[in-house]
Amino acid sequence: MYLLLPAAGMGRRMGSDRNKLRLLLLGKPLLAWTLLAAEAAPSITWIGIIGQRQDESTWTDLLHELHLNKPVTFIEGGETRQASVFNGLQALPPEAEQVLIHDGARCLATPDLLDRCTAALQKYQGFVAAVPVKDTIKVVDADRQIQGTPDRSQLWAAQTPQGFQVAPLIKGHEQGRQQGWEVTDDAALFEKLNLPVHIVLGEETNLKVTTPADLAIAELILQQRQQKNSRTDGFES
Repeated sequence: MYLLLPAAGMGRRMGSDRNKLRLLLLGKPLLAWTLLAAEAAPSITWIGIIGQRQDESTWTDLLHELHLNKPVTFIEGGETRQASVFNGLQALPPEAEQVLIHDGARCLATPDLLDRCTAALQKYQGFVAAVPVKDTIKVVDADRQIQGTPDRSQLWAAQTPQGFQVAPLIKGHEQGRQQGWEVTDDAALFEKLNLPVHIVLGEETNLKVTTPADLAIAELILQQRQQKNSRTDGFES
């Protein structure tokens, strides 16, 4: 499976003036944890990092440190996430018929999730990893007055990876460029073309690191995983 990693976001909500994926989490840049998960997922065979030119040397150095066995290609991003993913699609190897797109800031995705998402593309034309919403959601107006309470049983929080057949996704991006569609994820392009998008169950720990609080939570989750793995290794030995 071909995996595209949009990795061009700035860390303004993190209080940083640089790419937030360069911030350290347990001694490694955020992007490193995503790359290590992709390396450990048997279904992933090719990785494309979509980033800004000024970060290319940083990611090149990181790849040397990680010693990944899978091919990784750097792809220059665009002005927006949507434009960056379009560039990534253009850079896919010509034989690529399916693709997973995963935000680099979701650095806690597991190899199992990547493999399950790969398997989903054998069944679906497009899908979104997501988890059921637990909180009660309120719809409010500009004055913060509540206008309604949607049925929580029908609400899911979208995550990534999102997966698609390549040809219709490229068509959606091209039509979006022509008609000026601005969307926050690739599934929305499928929706605008009236193409079916399904849900694949995501992971509660697959959070997006956006704020300092998210970074602290991610550190705790990784520490717990490492402790669990350490206990398991000790038992097996």
